[in-house]
Parts: sequence; C-alpha cells; structure tokens
Amino acid sequence: MIQQLLSSLLVFVLCVPHCHGGCAEVDSMTEAVAGESFLMGCISCKRREEVQAQTTVDWHFRATGEEEYIHIFHYDHPHPNTLHEEFNDRLEWQGTMGSKDVQIGAIFIHNVTFNDTGTYRCTFQRTLFLPLDNEYVTVEKEVELTVVAEANRELLSVVSEIMMYVLIVVLQLWMIVVLIHCYNKIWAEHEARDARKALRAQKLALIKEPLDSKDNCDGVLLE
Repeated sequence: MIQQLLSSLLVFVLCVPHCHGGCAEVDSMTEAVAGESFLMGCISCKRREEVQAQTTVDWHFRATGEEEYIHIFHYDHPHPNTLHEEFNDRLEWQGTMGSKDVQIGAIFIHNVTFNDTGTYRCTFQRTLFLPLDNEYVTVEKEVELTVVAEANRELLSVVSEIMMYVLIVVLQLWMIVVLIHCYNKIWAEHEARDARKALRAQKLALIKEPLDSKDNCDGVLLE
C-alpha cells in the first residue's frame, strides 16, 4: 500500500524541470515488492497544449535474460486491453482518462511476482491534428523493473526522516530561546516600571517636604 501511494505521488504530483503546461514528465519508480501492486509510470507531454491530438499507448515486456519483447497491453480510449496471459487480471490502466489526448500512460501491475523482473517499454503513438496536415509522433520510454522480497528504504526517505527530527529539535530549541527572551524582556520591563514608581514616589516626597516645612513656619508666626 505504501509503495503504491509513493508511486502515485511521484507520477502525478511531483513537478520536474520537464514541465509543459499542466503536464509533468516524471520517471517511473523501478523497484517493486513481490505480492504487492506497483505503478509503472510513463508520461509523454505535448509541446503545444492547444493542438488537438489522439494517442494510443502500448506496453511491451522483456524478461531478464530474454531477447524478445512481448506485447502485454494496449490502450485506445476508452478501451484498455491486456494482451498476454501472464498478465491477465493483473494490469490496470492508470493513465489519462476521459480523453483521447493521452499524455499519461501509467499502468498498475497487481500481485507482482519475481517473474515480472525485466524491461518494460512504453510506446505512445500520437496523431497531432494540425491545420495543414496531420503529424504522427512516436515516443518510447523504458523502465527497468526489479522485484524484491521486502521494500528497501530509499535514501531520500531516510534523509527526509532525519531532517524531520532535526527540524523538530531546532524548533523546540528556538521556542525555548524565544520563551527565555520574552521572560527576560517582561522581567526587565517589570523592574523598569518599579524603578519609575520608586523615582516618582521619591520626587513626590521631595516636593511634599518643603510644603510641610512652610506649614510649620506659618504656625509659628500665628502664635
């Protein structure tokens, strides 16, 4: 499940430097876990989004040690077709849906086995409907798939986890420093306020003292 979610995020969310409009060409992951599902990514973006197009997608597979490719899957909107018995009920279309202008040709391989190790070739056959004449474009991409018994933690995930903990520690230290700074600032303001009160009281005492002396002098004269 985790492998499936990571694959989906890498293919459909990440944006790399090869972006054209709303399409992003992202390389497929290359390590699948036996017994689980794996998303085989394949993306071919059009250079000009405003041009109407119709595209079919084909997947071929060459097992490790073999020389010939076998045709395993064909998609012609809206019909996905599994073409080889070894992949019956195991391939699921996860590419562009609802449009003949296919730019994402991804497929899910369910219940991955060690026999699925090998080279997968994704082929886009695109017809561009131009004003003067149609243009036919073929794009091929290959994915080298390795099947393992257990998922290996990738370097990126390890580094991300380390950075997360480092960030948590740094944020906690920063909060402590901020609290100390705020406490010292509040304490300094409190002391300054007390000092101002003491100075004000001292000034009032100095002003009141001459007045008291004058009142005593007036009493003496009256007598």
